[in-house]
Amino acid sequence: MTSQPLPREGGSPGVPGASARDPVLLRLQENRVACGAEMAAIFMVGDGLIGLLQPRRHVDLWKDNALGTEKLVKPFVDRPGRRRLYAVVQIAAGLALAARQRR
Repeated sequence: MTSQPLPREGGSPGVPGASARDPVLLRLQENRVACGAEMAAIFMVGDGLIGLLQPRRHVDLWKDNALGTEKLVKPFVDRPGRRRLYAVVQIAAGLALAARQRR
């Protein structure tokens, strides 16, 4: 089975260009967006579950020297109830995002 090179917008050496309305290019772009949205939904649900079940441990993991996340978790330090509430919202948003995916 020989595969044809995928068309690129503007083309490249040996590969014809594709217009912005090329159906193959549009389908590839839609798939990329769908996969990104699905990955974000999975992250949101997973992170939310961990935050719901182990709020103190999860916040402690990210509160010190964690690549700039210290400011993001500061509102949750020593407030497990607040982290659990955020976790429920995070899980609901992740599930809603996943449910919107059509493919």
